[in-house]
Amino acid sequence: MKVTPLSPSIGAIITGIDLSNGIQADEAARLRDIWLEYQVIIIRGQKLIPARQIEIARAFGEPDHYPFLKGLEGYPEITPVLKREDEARNFGGIWHTDTIYQPSPPMATMLYALELPPVGGDTLFANQYLAYEQLSEGMKKTLKGLRLFSRSDNKDTAETRAARVKESGVNLNKDSLTGCHPVIRTHPETARKSLYISPGHSSTFEGWSESESAALLGYLHHHQITEEFRCRHIWQVGDLALWDNRCVLHYPVNDYHGYRRLLHRITLKGDIPA
Repeated sequence: MKVTPLSPSIGAIITGIDLSNGIQADEAARLRDIWLEYQVIIIRGQKLIPARQIEIARAFGEPDHYPFLKGLEGYPEITPVLKREDEARNFGGIWHTDTIYQPSPPMATMLYALELPPVGGDTLFANQYLAYEQLSEGMKKTLKGLRLFSRSDNKDTAETRAARVKESGVNLNKDSLTGCHPVIRTHPETARKSLYISPGHSSTFEGWSESESAALLGYLHHHQITEEFRCRHIWQVGDLALWDNRCVLHYPVNDYHGYRRLLHRITLKGDIPA
């Protein structure tokens, strides 16, 4: 197993492992250690049927269901992440961490690449440990103890899933799910603190007005995605990605109009942020 960093701050490519026949306990333990260190791992060159992807996901946690879309036929834990050739918006095309608006947001996301454009469709990731650590001491004190409301129906974010909801939407009456979580989160496995704000979902700080919240959130959203906190992953068919939603933001770049892109996503259940 070879580990190649994607950038100095976050992400790693893993080669020299074949998961097509399943995953062994020692392999899962080694991959989890690498994942916790790098926050994002890309296991390259995999050939996986849906049942195998679910099996591998279960080696890391408990697969969850996306609240607004039907899953893959026969595999409800798998959400197809699709942009068709004639569509303008891509699914989730905004900086975010997955479904932070739930009481217990997913700890991780696993994404498997099946169909890709000839160029483009990369995904950016941003290290939120560094986003917290590089705040001033004064800002850390300001944010300590603050909680933030996050919503599922923020306009820009809702529009990115509109095409898929039209095709296979469920629970549409829940399109205004709202969660309230600490702005500074302590990771339950590494004990490191991270900035836990999702630009695609953030609304208002608990006890603050919209205008007061907007001013501070504007600064924090810009800070969160500082170039030095980031990596860029250029996908290959067969890539199996796993990232840590508790300390990572991601952004799927929408620069491949006229081409089809399909990946299979599984999210893993998490705990209540603290």
